[in-house]
Amino acid sequence: MGFLASLFTGGLAKPIEAIGDMLDKVTDTDEEKLQAQAVLEKIRQHPAELQAAINMMEAQSTSTFKGGWRPFIGYVCGVGLAFPFIINPCLQWYTGDPGPQLPLDAILELVIAMLGMSGVRTFEKLKGITK
Repeated sequence: MGFLASLFTGGLAKPIEAIGDMLDKVTDTDEEKLQAQAVLEKIRQHPAELQAAINMMEAQSTSTFKGGWRPFIGYVCGVGLAFPFIINPCLQWYTGDPGPQLPLDAILELVIAMLGMSGVRTFEKLKGITK
């Protein structure tokens, strides 16, 4: 079984089992155990909705770095674009040495994809499709 197959089929099994074990420890009566089992079954049936809720909580974080990978990718793209267009020309002017050349095409692909996604998100917000 490949990585993606395990991610989509069995990748959530261990966290769900851990949640089930925790629910078994904190429930006392049979009614509480049945309610906990129903919640666990809903989580098993709808893992994408659970991940969407987790993503929503990450995105609402007030800290710049708590948001996860989004700020990191933004900073990498910003530095990646600043180097060939601002930093490297200034270094060339100051030292006369051409300096290293970065693979600009990969960074530009990533930046364009991010700008496209942010444009779609802005459009959705303006139309009132999302909050």
